[in-house]
Amino acid sequence: MTEVTFIGGGNMAGAIVSGLLASGMAPGRIEVVEIVPETRARIAATSGVRTCASIAEARLAGTVVLAVKPQSLPEVAQRLAPRLDRHLVVSIAAGVRLADLSRWLGGHARIVRAMPNTPSLVQAGIAGLYAPPALDADARSAAESILRAVGGVVWVDDEALLDAVTAVSGSGPAYVFYFIEALEAAAIAEGLAPQTARQLALQTFLGAAKLALESAEEPAVLRARVTSKGGTTERGIAALEAAAVKDAIARAVAAARARSVELGEQLGRLS
Repeated sequence: MTEVTFIGGGNMAGAIVSGLLASGMAPGRIEVVEIVPETRARIAATSGVRTCASIAEARLAGTVVLAVKPQSLPEVAQRLAPRLDRHLVVSIAAGVRLADLSRWLGGHARIVRAMPNTPSLVQAGIAGLYAPPALDADARSAAESILRAVGGVVWVDDEALLDAVTAVSGSGPAYVFYFIEALEAAAIAEGLAPQTARQLALQTFLGAAKLALESAEEPAVLRARVTSKGGTTERGIAALEAAAVKDAIARAVAAARARSVELGEQLGRLS
């Protein structure tokens, strides 16, 4: 992989830097531009990578990862634009459309949009990626290798599908936490001690997800295998079906996708 410059040193950038280092990338090949002195000092002390306070001071590697808040991106992009040549720009700024980012970057077109999620903080994330059709394979591979440092990667062939990615995996951890929260509360209501309830809920979710990841069978098949006729699981699933839980999940994803579209439109009007 070529050298990488991160613009912004927040939690997600820090997670990716840690993932790259853990995968064997030398600290000297990574640079982080971060305006907050305390954050900059912490990054330098904990990772050993080069840090600087501004884009003007940056060496600017061949791959630049934009990891700033979406509201800050127009100003950051306009400062970055004069220094870009054949650089690959990878944006992990949620919701910012490629056309808007390209406009803020003075027409620069070598861009990949990425939507990672918060489990990336523990190298267990998943990221959706989109690139314009004209972007070469080497650039796509470089972008993918950066996001693979913190988890899995999927590509979509239509930028609009990143709104669905946002609704499923970007917002998805909150859905999972919501379910764990509910399962834990139900366990306590049945008389289990809070610590026991939490351990049961967390480990059950972790184990079921791991089983599904490592199995070649569909989740529906795995569910059916656990659901013995006339047993406790069948009765529990029937209660979920009666409450239309699947429909509620579908509505949640649709609502999150619609909000992602709205936010993208709002961000496009920032400048």
